[in-house]
Amino acid sequence: MKKHPKENAIKPINIVLIAIALACLAVGSAPKAFGVVPAPDGGYPGFNTAEGQNALFSLTTGVGNTAVGWYSLWSNTDGSFNTGVGAGTLLFNVGDQSTGEGLANTAVGTAALLFNTTGNQNTAVGTQALFSNTEGYWNTAIGYQALVSNTTGYENTATGFGALVTNTIGAQNTATGWGALAANTEGQRNTANGYSALQFNNTGNFNTANGSEALQVNQTGSFNTATGGATLYENTEGSQNTANGYGALFQNSSGDNNTANGYRALSSNSTGSNNTAVGINALFSNSTGGSNAAVGDVALYNNTTGTANVALGNAAGFNATTGNNNIYIGVGVPGVAGESNACYIASIFNRPSAGGTAVFITSDNKLGTVTSSKRFKEDIKPMDKASEALLALKPVTFHYKKEIDPAGTSQFGLVAEEVEKVNPDLTGERDVAQRVPQRAQKGGEIRSDARSSQRPFARTGRANSEGERAG
Repeated sequence: MKKHPKENAIKPINIVLIAIALACLAVGSAPKAFGVVPAPDGGYPGFNTAEGQNALFSLTTGVGNTAVGWYSLWSNTDGSFNTGVGAGTLLFNVGDQSTGEGLANTAVGTAALLFNTTGNQNTAVGTQALFSNTEGYWNTAIGYQALVSNTTGYENTATGFGALVTNTIGAQNTATGWGALAANTEGQRNTANGYSALQFNNTGNFNTANGSEALQVNQTGSFNTATGGATLYENTEGSQNTANGYGALFQNSSGDNNTANGYRALSSNSTGSNNTAVGINALFSNSTGGSNAAVGDVALYNNTTGTANVALGNAAGFNATTGNNNIYIGVGVPGVAGESNACYIASIFNRPSAGGTAVFITSDNKLGTVTSSKRFKEDIKPMDKASEALLALKPVTFHYKKEIDPAGTSQFGLVAEEVEKVNPDLTGERDVAQRVPQRAQKGGEIRSDARSSQRPFARTGRANSEGERAG
């Protein structure tokens, strides 16, 4: 028998001490208490009890055993503290006090622990529970045929009809519910709670399934966590997935490293990996797309094969399908089907501000501002004739309209229309956009046809501000 690294819970010396204690108790009470005559049927020396045809038939030195039923504990010789109630329970258990084998087993139900020989401290309640166990130890099986095929697997717990029914050498599994981990053979450290949870798992390890049919089809996938009915239902080989919510990652088969939180989140995913979906039906249609992140109900709902998309907000990126590297931020920012490398941020367009600093976007998508302080500059040279355009500009003072600046702060700067007359390249996209046609995008979003520019808008500033206005 393979030795477990832990010491056996009951050692031979402990058995001797218990026997001595019981003997002393019996002797000490003898003068005051007299046994009934005739003695109760089934009482034998060594605190053994046997009732039924050939129960405890082979007993030699074992103590503290109870055998009730036809051929119960029939082969037991040196095994101690075993309890068998039912026909054929612990029939082949032999036991050896010197090695701590075949001790302290409990079997209740016809043929429970029938083939156990040297396994110890097992508990089987139900017809044929732990039926085939031979050397496995510290197993608990409750229910008809629970752990029925287990031979040498140890530290398994099966509660329910057919729970861990096929397990042979798998260890440290926990199955609660009809058919939970039913097909498991060698898988270890799996936890299945619920009807048919992890039902077809055979060699997958470290999986956790909580809910009816959670991870039901899983076979070899490992390190998965499924909480909720039918979560990760069709997963077979996928590993390191987490699904919380009914039907989350339902169709996943071999996709890895996915996280789905919410009703039917990532429900259609099959082989896509490294996706994160938080919200009802988030990334619902995704099949093979990878590295997507969707936070919000129905965010990236229609994405199928698109990769590296980010959507934040309910229905964000709803129209995206096959495009890559898109960003959608804001509730109801749907995007356009098939587009790639697009970025949408709600509540910015047509929302002018009375003050602040211009923001620039570099070619590598970095956002930032510029400064006019000398300490940040080098290679400073006079502009000479190039400054003629600047000298032609006509600075003005003004107030923004109240819908833009309710405080009516005094401003100074330039008027874009006047700047454009001097040099159109000095005006920004927002100023030009006021005079070009606009088209309504799908979902009601407005985008300008004007070309993109990294130049700042015509400069404005507050009166009496200190220093030079930065871009």
